Amino acid sequence: MEQSEPTQFVGNEGIETGNEPKWRVIGPGLVVAATGVGAADMVATLVAGSLYGYGLLWAVVLGVFLKIVLVEGAGRFTLATGQTIFQGWRSLGKWTTWYFGPYIMIWGFVYGATAMSSAAMPLAALFPAVDLKIWSVLMGLAGFTMIWFGKYAFFEKITAVFVGIMFVTVVGLAVIAAPNIPEMFGGLVPMIPEGGVVYTLALAGGVGGTITLAAYGYWLREKGWATPKWMRVMRIDNSMAYVITGIFVIAMLIVGAEVVRSAGVVLSAGDAGLLDLTDVLKARYGDVIGIGFLIGFWAASFSSIIGVWNGVSLMFADFWGNMRKKESGHPDTRIGGKYFKFYVLWLTFPPMILFLLDRPIALILAYGVLGSLFMPFLALTLLGLLNGKRVPKEWRNKIHTNIALGITAALFLALGISELVKAVAPLFGG
Repeated sequence: MEQSEPTQFVGNEGIETGNEPKWRVIGPGLVVAATGVGAADMVATLVAGSLYGYGLLWAVVLGVFLKIVLVEGAGRFTLATGQTIFQGWRSLGKWTTWYFGPYIMIWGFVYGATAMSSAAMPLAALFPAVDLKIWSVLMGLAGFTMIWFGKYAFFEKITAVFVGIMFVTVVGLAVIAAPNIPEMFGGLVPMIPEGGVVYTLALAGGVGGTITLAAYGYWLREKGWATPKWMRVMRIDNSMAYVITGIFVIAMLIVGAEVVRSAGVVLSAGDAGLLDLTDVLKARYGDVIGIGFLIGFWAASFSSIIGVWNGVSLMFADFWGNMRKKESGHPDTRIGGKYFKFYVLWLTFPPMILFLLDRPIALILAYGVLGSLFMPFLALTLLGLLNGKRVPKEWRNKIHTNIALGITAALFLALGISELVKAVAPLFGG
């Protein structure tokens, strides 16, 4: 970290001295972390805890560290060069555009339906008189309205509220579940339990975001942190946000180990597993705790909606602006710009078709294939961007950073191959 500057600017609100509390500089990092932790991550962590207890706690800690490294790299590139991550990708060759263009369109179409359904599930459980499809549409419209009309400052504040709800409900539940502290410390020793390779990869590499990690640089720009003088603030912001994410994920692991495993239940696949947990919580602790968890489930899911609707729309706007040869930062590519609004529409309304139809197999396969390759794509391209002349010498990777990014790239590549095999297996009768 740079220590030479006596003052650090925070947001657009003035000057903070170096002695100010670190929590005062939390900003876009909390947004990217909150957006990345969704219902699917919660289920994966619960299942891992129910199967292996605290045996994979070390993988959670490793995953937090790797995400800090990855997001710091994306933020460092943006602050050091003044370029967006997509401009950096383009400098690596046309192949990046040919990958990213189809990916962001297919991903948005499928993810839009998935995110709306996920946020609707806890509400349908709380208010069963209203059909799940109606709740899904309402969640999409709510996210659409907040992002279409809201500014970045409002978006950041409302995300912090959802993080608070998630933290209180899930961490509070972990405290109630009374974790076995000696076993937890034992879980910090790296080991892969029999049959636990996939869950180890998922916890170390899959918890805490995919494409939204690359949106970090765009949120830095919207926050007003746009030059190298913000480097130290960015690093504090990113680290503290992922520490919070780590605490959240560890809390879910505790619930899996102490509640799900002791109840002897098998959670359903996907988001429905959280509804299974709600039933267990109601039976064990009463309706108040069960309903509280549903609220936390909803907060985690809805924060992902607004995070993606904002951050990935910014990424698309920059991508399309580059294709139209518009300068970075052109009003059309910023929040509220026409390219931004197009993608917000794309995320919201076309995916609603999937509520009425069985999801097309070919589309889901394309989504799985492209999605499984995004994280290794991001990790490997960051290695290319942060080691050459594209970045001023003082901000290039050090040896230890390259090692960390190399491990990250290898892990995500292994996880990507695993997901790729899973995605194409139906084509071969698997």
